[in-house]
Amino acid sequence: MNEKTRGQFAIGNNPERNREHNRRVVLDLVRQHGMLGRMEIARQTQLTAQAVANIVDDLVGSGLLISTGRRRSGRGQPPIQFAVNPEGAATIGVEIATDQMVVTVLDLTGVLRYKRIVPLADTTPERCLPVFGLEVERARKSFDSPLLGVGVVMPGPFGIEGMSFVGPTTLPGWSGIDVKAALSEACGMDVALENDAAAAAVAERLFGAGHAISHFCMLYFGTGIGLGMIQDGAPYRGAFGNAGEIGHVPVVPSGRLCPCGQRGCLERYASLHALHEKFDQSGRKRPQIYEIERLFQSGDQVVQAWIDEAATHLSTVIGLLENIFDPETIIFSGAFSDSVMDAVIARLPPLPPSVAARAGRKEPRVMRGQTGQYTAALGAAALPLFEILTPKLETSPPDQQVA
Repeated sequence: MNEKTRGQFAIGNNPERNREHNRRVVLDLVRQHGMLGRMEIARQTQLTAQAVANIVDDLVGSGLLISTGRRRSGRGQPPIQFAVNPEGAATIGVEIATDQMVVTVLDLTGVLRYKRIVPLADTTPERCLPVFGLEVERARKSFDSPLLGVGVVMPGPFGIEGMSFVGPTTLPGWSGIDVKAALSEACGMDVALENDAAAAAVAERLFGAGHAISHFCMLYFGTGIGLGMIQDGAPYRGAFGNAGEIGHVPVVPSGRLCPCGQRGCLERYASLHALHEKFDQSGRKRPQIYEIERLFQSGDQVVQAWIDEAATHLSTVIGLLENIFDPETIIFSGAFSDSVMDAVIARLPPLPPSVAARAGRKEPRVMRGQTGQYTAALGAAALPLFEILTPKLETSPPDQQVA
């Protein structure tokens, strides 16, 4: 490149890292545009034509790009176009939730090729790990492409004394064990482990509303509620992988007691479990997640009351997140249907003043995600994809060209 930095296209000082970075830049650029020719790739990346030719040939040789023929573009020989090869690789993603395991397979373009939902009556490691191993093997038999990797998402936080795996929104029995090692042993291959909110943010960055947004926060509504953060196009995880534990931020002084030991935590008001508790209090059976949409459309009073209460407390949290992280937008996503998420956003009280109140905003302060109710499972499968599709931000001296 000819600049130290150019948006997300910045390269490192180490020549080998430059080469790998430039492969990521080209692959991600082609993925975003669908099809591109060599000269257009060179123009947009500011790499030399020779560097781009070498990179494209390498990516075609490894099966990650395919030639789609020539595109007519006026006079002269039409340029050869290249696209990401859907059959070039596939990834397996597994979401282990409090009541089910969702298994997905994505091809290299991010298209969902396989989905299976397995109910879980017991989510302890002793019962869950054998099921996990069998389901990964079942998913592996569903495609012929090379397996790029396996991603797993679970509710966090991980390894925090007094908070880890505590209460009905987390998984019992997993505290005190090396979770990543146990999962890897169960399926016979190394896994990428992430909390559900962070993985959902990765899915939204690659395939959803965050596709063209480099800085955003995602409030992820699972059984509990979590926060995923994308900064400079990459997930922010924190020093120990627990960044974004927003569910245990108190929003109501002296409010409802939380299993974490505090009172008034956000999770006690704006989560699937909080909705379930409202049904318990009304003496009604807890609805399955697929039933909530029907109840909402029929004007069910319990669902409506939960939406109003959740929206009230989420408004405060939005201002807090904006002032701390200065995101371009905040995305709502998770287990609830699009119409329920839209209703929560529509009923937010007037948002508090924050650094987000600036002239020339390109995005709304709050928007709904586009990756659907299984965004965490898609995020799990997207984790290995993210590693090869996303350029890493580095700094470098100008004029380094590494193919």
